[in-house]
Amino acid sequence: MSLRNIELGKSGEEIAILFLKQKGYKIIKTNYKSRLGEVDIIAWDKDFICFIEVKTRTSLEKGLPEESITKNKQHQITKAALSYLRENKLWDKPARFDVVSVLRNEEVNKIELIQNAFELEARYRY
Repeated sequence: MSLRNIELGKSGEEIAILFLKQKGYKIIKTNYKSRLGEVDIIAWDKDFICFIEVKTRTSLEKGLPEESITKNKQHQITKAALSYLRENKLWDKPARFDVVSVLRNEEVNKIELIQNAFELEARYRY
């Protein structure tokens, strides 16, 4: 991954954090990593613990930012989320997977929150 892409991703995550806070989310952790995977942002939204993937792009040339979250990426996020739930003994809390899509360029800054963007695969349900 190029330095430019890393910087773009970090700036997108910073924008997403501010956006989520404005929406009432309580940020618990950013850039959570386990041996099973990683999650960009973990936050509470009312009674839900949310595992949030942030995708940032500068153009629509390759499609919408959220379209780049493949089944493989969803699988990796769900494994990391289960690891977090297990580590923190949060099995009894309702959880969901959200996506924050950030489009940043000279013309527009567009941020979109997609709640329940994908579900935990059946083979990983707890």
